[in-house]
Amino acid sequence: MELMVIVLNKEEYLEPILSILAELEISDAIIQDGERLGDYLAHEVPIFAGLRQMIGEKRAACKTILALIDQKDFLAQFNKLLTEEKIDFTQEGVGSIAIVAVNKVIKSKE
Repeated sequence: MELMVIVLNKEEYLEPILSILAELEISDAIIQDGERLGDYLAHEVPIFAGLRQMIGEKRAACKTILALIDQKDFLAQFNKLLTEEKIDFTQEGVGSIAIVAVNKVIKSKE
């Protein structure tokens, strides 16, 4: 089993990504609102207010999606569907995806 963590900086991709996850039968993903550390520091911590010149006045929101994956060919299918939707995480500003091995999961039987 693996944990997929998607940090999505372009919110316009959220719905297509959620549709892809649903198509791949991932139904219990967690979606969280987030903010990048630099934005938070620049706007909330006075000592870092100078960062606003580098990142701009507008605060950039992001979404974080967490999903447990228990499918052997999930990543290949996920990448294929992302490509079909023209979502490319290698492009600047889109976000990132991390896949982390999970040794044990404790959850109810479904």
